[in-house]
Amino acid sequence: MTAEPGLPDTLRDLPAWTPDAIELADLELLLAGVYRPLAGFLGSFDTAMVIGGGRLADGTPWPVPVTLSVPKDLTGHDRVVLQDPEGVPLAVLDVAETWQDPTSQGWRLAGPLEPLRAPAHGPFHRLRRRPDQIEPHEGAVLAVATREPLHRKQLGQLRQVAERLDAGVLVLPLLGGRHDEALVRALLAVRKELPEGSRVIPVPLPERDGDGRRDVLLRAHVAAAYGATHLLAEEEVEGTAIPVAVPEPWAYDADVEVWRPVARIEPDHVQAELTRERLEELLDRGEPIPDWFTPPAVAAELAVARPPKHERGLTVFFTGLSGSGKSTVARGLADALVERGGRTVSLLDGDVVRRLLSAGLTFSRADRDLNIRRIGYVASEITRHGGVAVCAPIAPYAATRAEVRRMVTAAGGFVLVHVATPLEECERRDRKGLYAKARAGLIPEFTGISDPYEEPDDADLVLDTSAMTPDEAVARVLDLLVARGWVRGG
Repeated sequence: MTAEPGLPDTLRDLPAWTPDAIELADLELLLAGVYRPLAGFLGSFDTAMVIGGGRLADGTPWPVPVTLSVPKDLTGHDRVVLQDPEGVPLAVLDVAETWQDPTSQGWRLAGPLEPLRAPAHGPFHRLRRRPDQIEPHEGAVLAVATREPLHRKQLGQLRQVAERLDAGVLVLPLLGGRHDEALVRALLAVRKELPEGSRVIPVPLPERDGDGRRDVLLRAHVAAAYGATHLLAEEEVEGTAIPVAVPEPWAYDADVEVWRPVARIEPDHVQAELTRERLEELLDRGEPIPDWFTPPAVAAELAVARPPKHERGLTVFFTGLSGSGKSTVARGLADALVERGGRTVSLLDGDVVRRLLSAGLTFSRADRDLNIRRIGYVASEITRHGGVAVCAPIAPYAATRAEVRRMVTAAGGFVLVHVATPLEECERRDRKGLYAKARAGLIPEFTGISDPYEEPDDADLVLDTSAMTPDEAVARVLDLLVARGWVRGG
């Protein structure tokens, strides 16, 4: 793989690589100077020191490892072009170290970066700024770095703390790849309720695996890079780049119908707060969010980001042996959903996909995995746009099914149905004569005979079509979808 045209002649023959979402965000923040003193991706010793003690090898505090994973075939190069998902080159990595992660055994490259051009992808890119593009603010600046909208409680707390510090307000929406546009719109919608001159600057900072303390440390570092002097957070954390400002507890006073500090409310007038679980239930059912909890503009954005489940995109993924009946049940389900109306339904049957989407692939394990990934990608796009994808491949390997689940759940709902018809019954049916050929050695790597089928332990529903009719199997799937709110009853 070579880099895109448009590069200087001296770089055109270099290998190119597209980092994953977190690494791409790290790359953008490295190039923008937000991660100073880091000048590039970390090597093995720095990474071990950060994980073990929260410091770089030279003793500089740093909260999270910033590393770049690559395939093994890229480890033999001195320079690598890093590009965005559209193939636009962003930087050249001068490889100072090639190392293997002791936990995942994956390969990593480390070294300084040579910027080529600023990233230009993602929603609300026009609002993004490098720290050196921000006009300095005289006096204190209170930052709130958030992945969630600001509801009435948080708005009140933010205003109170800003007044106490006599500080300007900097809102940093932390973009993570899902519903980013709704988050930014929701924060822009309440800007008029913030102190005059408040700024909203989106920052690409996906959520990482790890403890909450390190997340606060990273948020504080990012906020400091943008000129903040204080970070609003729920609790004190030692070692932050700037002081943490913890607001006093607030609640809704049902007597005077306002949010205010708990200390100023009579105990029997404190109204229970709307929990995250309750909020999600209301959104899943399409019920209105109460005005006392959040401004209407925020409620509208929440409803866009999380529509009712019966309107949300969904993938129903059938897996099972050849001849198990999964295609028959999948077609029956697709027909039943079309008959009910209100949904766009796409059927991605294994054989049909093989003839079109995956024409030319063999039945080797690598090609079978690629076939399932292609089905997963198409299903995730159907799901992202609010449709229902019904898929019916064999999908024999657990790791590939898990990859599809992750792909789809980033866009909407995912239901796994294991059609667990016994091998003996599948062989008895054998309408295509495939099992007979496999037994005779004419078809190598045939699932269930000469290649394993890894039964799922995470299926939402298990069906055995030797013990029920196709109509009964379809009814079982529909009952599950209705019970979970994906399909309206009736």
